[in-house]
Amino acid sequence: MPTSSTHPRRKRLPPKFPAPEFPPRKLPLFARMPPAVFAVVLGLLGLSLALKRTLIEVQVPQGLGDLVMGLALGLWLFCAVAYAIKIARRPAVVTEDLRTLPGRAGLAAASVGSLACAGVLGFFHAGLAQGVLIFGLGLQTVLAVLMIRSLRRAPAEGRGVTPVWHLAFVGSIVGALAAVPLGWDRLAAGILWGTILVAVVIWGISAAQLIKRIPPAPLRPLLAIHLAPASLFASVAGLLGMTTLAQGMLLVGCAVFVALIISGRWIIQAGFTPLWGAFTFPLAAFASALLINGWGLAGVVVSVLALGAVPVIAWRVIAMWPAGTLASKTNAATA
Repeated sequence: MPTSSTHPRRKRLPPKFPAPEFPPRKLPLFARMPPAVFAVVLGLLGLSLALKRTLIEVQVPQGLGDLVMGLALGLWLFCAVAYAIKIARRPAVVTEDLRTLPGRAGLAAASVGSLACAGVLGFFHAGLAQGVLIFGLGLQTVLAVLMIRSLRRAPAEGRGVTPVWHLAFVGSIVGALAAVPLGWDRLAAGILWGTILVAVVIWGISAAQLIKRIPPAPLRPLLAIHLAPASLFASVAGLLGMTTLAQGMLLVGCAVFVALIISGRWIIQAGFTPLWGAFTFPLAAFASALLINGWGLAGVVVSVLALGAVPVIAWRVIAMWPAGTLASKTNAATA
């Protein structure tokens, strides 16, 4: 009787793959809309606010600022509609986009962007701004809950604290910035104190992580996000008349800004990627903070720097969207 060793070995058949389609199948409109684009759109919204305040500071006509505000607002609305169409086709794409770091950053920037839209609208129509603010705060809360759920389901290496946490869990401070001109000072103060506590925790953990290990070169641009909370805290505190807190947070922002400038070559070592969007909104927020708190000359200088950098980065990132490069490089989900 033959033993098992005498039986001829079965040949393993190669795996079967579907035949390639030619021409390639076209995806439906916005089926792979990359949420990473929202980071630079948020930067443009912040830039429009900084430009508006700069024009007020130098006492020149504000028509250009109003135009940039309108363009940035329209761009955010277009991207929001595009992503809403993607969700309508397959709602699970939200969960899938939240599994990747660029997706988390993009969706968090989208919800924070709705709050920035309220800040822009506050210059033109208070009633509409109030409605958008309420909607944005609700959207930010939903995003934070979805983010927590996604992090709990992620593997251990994917649950670490990153600067993107500021967008998801501190981003409502942008709503406070919009609330003060609308007369909702108590709401703004409550958001301010609540988000400061969260930001301090994130800053502390991030500093400890930075001491223990050097972040990979492609992720280093995200470090610029640490500038945004300090700048926004300074702006809100300044508008609420909390001078000591405002100046203290502005000094923190200046320290972070100087550190980013000194380590600039190290931060951009990996070359241009969609994560450069992380440079845009913190720079614009810092410019506004300087202007709001009376640092006029410094604010104008940073605003000019932002006017040179933010549109260029935004254009390069947005230009990757129609070709599908942005979606592929950020692993955007497909509806």
